[in-house]
Amino acid sequence: MELQQTENDMIQTCLNLTANLIKLPVRNIWIDYDKEADVLYLSFRKPQRAKKTVEAGDDILVRTDENEIVGITILNASDR
Repeated sequence: MELQQTENDMIQTCLNLTANLIKLPVRNIWIDYDKEADVLYLSFRKPQRAKKTVEAGDDILVRTDENEIVGITILNASDR
């Protein structure tokens, strides 16, 4: 079966992410994107249940539970 160009593009984009994603010190990653709000949510555990959100600058929010990062929110994601 031959893949269409959009499928090939999707596969290539995922492969480009792979090298960086496997460097993260987490076991699981859930990714959600709100296109209307242009916000990308990365969660490292479910449920996330963050106790604190820290602004890391440049439209990045780091969500923590004690000393553990449980998620990252990237505002204006399409501008990256």
